[in-house]
Amino acid sequence: MIRPVDALLEFLQAEQARGVTHVHLDEAARVSLREIFLRSKGGQAPPQRQSPPEPPAASLAPPTKLAEDSLDHEEDAPVVAAATELVVGGGTRAEKLESLKRQAKNWAPGKALGSLLDVMVFSEGNPDARIMLVGDAARHHDVREGKPFAGPAGQKLNDILKAMGLTREEVYISNLVKFRPSAPRQSTNDRMPNAGEIAAFLPFLRAEIRIIRPTCVIALGEKAAEGLLGLTDSVANLRGQWHELEGTAVRVTYHPSHLMQSGGDQQTKRQIWEDMLAVMEKIDLPISPKQQGYFLPKV
Repeated sequence: MIRPVDALLEFLQAEQARGVTHVHLDEAARVSLREIFLRSKGGQAPPQRQSPPEPPAASLAPPTKLAEDSLDHEEDAPVVAAATELVVGGGTRAEKLESLKRQAKNWAPGKALGSLLDVMVFSEGNPDARIMLVGDAARHHDVREGKPFAGPAGQKLNDILKAMGLTREEVYISNLVKFRPSAPRQSTNDRMPNAGEIAAFLPFLRAEIRIIRPTCVIALGEKAAEGLLGLTDSVANLRGQWHELEGTAVRVTYHPSHLMQSGGDQQTKRQIWEDMLAVMEKIDLPISPKQQGYFLPKV
């Protein structure tokens, strides 16, 4: 079960990691926290009182109520939920993911931020995949093509998967934030999601992981590592080792767009490839001598 307090703790931990020491709560947020506290003590929540509205905090996502899901049960759960209540419904993994997708489209905590564009890009791939790849947020090309990791960055990802002997159809690909973050004078330029945007949609990503139960998750880029693991270090320091999220192995590596920004130098390619070799070994994919030597300096 995903408890309401879990989403709050994830957001506060992300803010603390960013160096934030104080978070403004409006009256509605205070009432919600009182209700959570009283329920945990077995008491009754007090009736809500009317008070003048306070200006919302720019960095705080609205309180999110998460209902008990059916991730570990075969019986169906309700599919239709209130705007701030995440309920996983369906029997198969594909049906459960579809129930998440329907709810994400009008997810009130995300819409309340007012900083995300309207077109949703949820996920793509195999619900039974052993590898799950996670990026930061939907980008310009993703919105145009209706799938995550489209455009030049997506082609780089396709090339990486091909070198591993895999296709997009064999893995599951998603993002922390299911909508494209807006920016001033935005055309094709993209920006990274902020902590509030990540916190609003993190319950979906964690539910996706619990539904799919991949052998390992690949976090592509710093923001993906921050959202999944609560780590704010650089990819250079986080890659090359295994991390863990609720019993699932996580490998951090560079976002495919980093290959374009770095000019596709051999060192960066080799570092990404070493992480992919570790993933292949983790899921028992055969590794040929040729694959083992990809992007090594020529002697």
